[in-house]
Amino acid sequence: MVAARAMAVAARTAPKARGVDEIVTLLVTGDEIQRLADEMLRVGEEKQIAFFSRDSANIRTVQAVLIVGVRNKARAVPNCGNCGHADCTANTKAGGVCALCVVDLGIALGSAVSVAANSRVDTRIMFTIGKAALALGLFDDVHQAYGLPLSVLGKSPFFDRK
Repeated sequence: MVAARAMAVAARTAPKARGVDEIVTLLVTGDEIQRLADEMLRVGEEKQIAFFSRDSANIRTVQAVLIVGVRNKARAVPNCGNCGHADCTANTKAGGVCALCVVDLGIALGSAVSVAANSRVDTRIMFTIGKAALALGLFDDVHQAYGLPLSVLGKSPFFDRK
């Protein structure tokens, strides 16, 4: 749990474009992990996506899951266009995704997993956990999220997966 909290701190304090913080973290333990796993399994079976079911089995063995998400708030950067739209106003009007938010999420995830590595805690970045967290409504106003399951076992459950 010490490593999990340090990972959350690393995600929160990671550098952000224009200094705007739209990163959100949530630490999940106990029965909530099983609830996440159940949702991942449901999606895997419903949509016939095998890796959702595989990841569901993986996280049933972990001690904690850190979920890192980002709110989609355009940064009002003049002439940025990284989102594929002319400007932030056009992006927002089209319901687009601010590219800077997505990059900030990636940096936050990288910061968090570096703490896990330095703490010798096994983890893996899982899009499937983030999708389940969003489907379960674990966040308010979060556009995109990824999960980082934390395992302290003799062998990583995220290795030799099928």
